[in-house]
Amino acid sequence: MEPLITTKKTFIDPRSLPAVRGATLRRILSYLRPHRRDAAVVVLAVLAQASLGLVPALLVKELIDTALPQAKVGALALLSIGMVVAPLVSALIGVGKKYLTERIGERLMLDLRIELFRHVHRQSLDYFTHARPGEAISHVLNDVQGVGSTMSGTMVTLVDAVLVLGTTAALLFALDVRLAIVALVILPVFAFPTRRVGRKKKALKRESQALLAEITGILAETLSVSGALLLKIFGSEEHAIKRLRVKSTELMALSLRQTLVGRWFQMLIGLFESIGPALVYGVGGWLVIRGEAPLGTIVAFVALLKRLYSPASSLAGIHVDVVTSYAYFDRIFEVLDRAPSVEDRQGAIALDSVEGSLSFRHVTFAYRGAEAALVDVDFEVSAGETIAIVGPSGAGKSTVAALIPRLYDPSEGAVLLDGRDLREIRLESLRAQIGIVTQDPFLFHASVADNLRYAKPDATQAELEAAARAAHIHDVVCALPEGYDTLVGDRGYRLSGGERQRVAIARVVLKNPRILILDEAMSSLDAPNQELVQESLEKLRQGRTTVVIAHRLSAIRHTDEVVVLDRGRIVERGRHEELLTRGGLYAALYHG
Repeated sequence: MEPLITTKKTFIDPRSLPAVRGATLRRILSYLRPHRRDAAVVVLAVLAQASLGLVPALLVKELIDTALPQAKVGALALLSIGMVVAPLVSALIGVGKKYLTERIGERLMLDLRIELFRHVHRQSLDYFTHARPGEAISHVLNDVQGVGSTMSGTMVTLVDAVLVLGTTAALLFALDVRLAIVALVILPVFAFPTRRVGRKKKALKRESQALLAEITGILAETLSVSGALLLKIFGSEEHAIKRLRVKSTELMALSLRQTLVGRWFQMLIGLFESIGPALVYGVGGWLVIRGEAPLGTIVAFVALLKRLYSPASSLAGIHVDVVTSYAYFDRIFEVLDRAPSVEDRQGAIALDSVEGSLSFRHVTFAYRGAEAALVDVDFEVSAGETIAIVGPSGAGKSTVAALIPRLYDPSEGAVLLDGRDLREIRLESLRAQIGIVTQDPFLFHASVADNLRYAKPDATQAELEAAARAAHIHDVVCALPEGYDTLVGDRGYRLSGGERQRVAIARVVLKNPRILILDEAMSSLDAPNQELVQESLEKLRQGRTTVVIAHRLSAIRHTDEVVVLDRGRIVERGRHEELLTRGGLYAALYHG
């Protein structure tokens, strides 16, 4: 018997990862461009802190070499005060630097999150049907959070380390060139294994982010109303918990592996941080004994060594962190570089006015990796008329509906609006003229008013109520605890099926489109709700070009034409009465 859950171990070979290229780095830094003023202030603050950090060592040198030997009490007091004031001023500057750093990071995350969210929603529908559940959410939340942490944390630490290292090295050479060379001779060791460690950590980070996306998908599915309902009905809560545990355990193992990567490297750095002062003490002591260097210089040197080796150690770690952080950027850029399969063509126009005639001209269409869903479909509906598309399950009815608002483009042929190929019309302009009511309308976890305003964001309260009255839902909404401000719950589950359907109809009424698509709009309703919804739809159809997708053929008896599909092809067409008398597929569906 096969196990209930199978897990596929993924391993990314660090050697297969692309090297950090200049173009990629420039692209990353371009996100800092809008925040360059804040970034410049941060750099100045870091420079000020780096300079102030040198002051105590210099004051100690003066204290030992001048104030104490010459018994200058006043100088001793001033030097002591300076040792307190310099760190205090540095700390105050640090507060401002921290605030600006966090502001840069938060604003950058805001900009990137909105850009990513906008780009994802520019993708055609096949992106969402093929993406793993939670993958887009993980990009927008987890990956962007990782980028923000890198830019506000690692980048500032990098600048800090470079400036501290540079200013400290300069002062060491100014104090004594011989001791400076001794102190600096071990620095190359700090950079020795960083490239290999960084690439390995990056590989592990990519794996962990992919796993995190899977976990996000599990949570998004199982914690929704629909998912929770299914688990309860089938008693499968433990199955869901096991799925989560398996993936979470894999993520934990990856995190521990990341922690252990480079552990010998860190031990090596710690060892050499101890060797440096020992060398300086030895050589410096010898110089003092020979009278070639004052004692204060040696003490200042040793005090400054921590400011030399600590940023050097940080730079080694930062290199690893920066390379690791490229895993976040890689995942984000993979999404941003994905071109939508359906987008505005160059020269596409906005519609000034729409009559509403629709034409399918020899349309063939296949979903990605599947057989043709439509084959040579050809029909026309005049402005203001109603056409019904019927057929057995899988015949291609909903595919016809999906091609009208350009959720997909035909593989062959063309769909025309008022004689113009849809691909010549700007998507925003086209979709503004189309309203859709589906079998299971989606409502956001928001108020009734907010759900209606997705059709018209600037709609007044009077317009909302007029649309609700037209859909026979106004009285129901007014009876809710907070009226139009009542939250409808996840997917609108606080409302009944018929109420959700009428809210969806009111939303389309508010949009006031020229073309209406009714995709199985009443197939899941009981008789009382069917009557109310049918009346609402009849009002909505008046004066609009309407495409009705239906299983229940009793609802389409009064349409202007019926097109019958079977396996993606038109097999019959005509009016309801004509098709019944022919005794073909339509008659079989109607009487069956």
